[in-house]
Amino acid sequence: MSVATFYVIKANSSADSAAGFQNYVCYLIRHFTAQGARLYLHTKDKQDAEQWDECIFQLSEEDFIAHNLAGEGPRQGTPLEIGHTNTRLHRSRNIVINLAQDDTNFAGIVPQVVDFVPCDEKAKHIARERYKIYRQAGYEMQTITIDE
Repeated sequence: MSVATFYVIKANSSADSAAGFQNYVCYLIRHFTAQGARLYLHTKDKQDAEQWDECIFQLSEEDFIAHNLAGEGPRQGTPLEIGHTNTRLHRSRNIVINLAQDDTNFAGIVPQVVDFVPCDEKAKHIARERYKIYRQAGYEMQTITIDE
């Protein structure tokens, strides 16, 4: 069964700042790739994808994750591909980490989706809409609260 997991970011948690959120996403990427997953990091646009590419490139040697921007890299791909709304998701990916607030074009294509519910009320409303789309696509829904 397909699973969509929403990470609910509580105010004043470790993920409630830009740097904290970035660290948390990198933690999740390391966690999933250590288990052998082939991830797709879905960002809002090309500039955001390039910023995440640079962020992951700057990780320490022991935390480094082989990755590439969509359309680049080795023929067989790397454990992590970074793309955005205008790039096509390769079906070889089994987990999508969604960082684009208004896009779910991969719903129903991959067996596992990771998404986030920020503290901001407008962003929460948009996250609720994504939640509905995943549920309608047949995903089993889970939530995890980030409150530390």
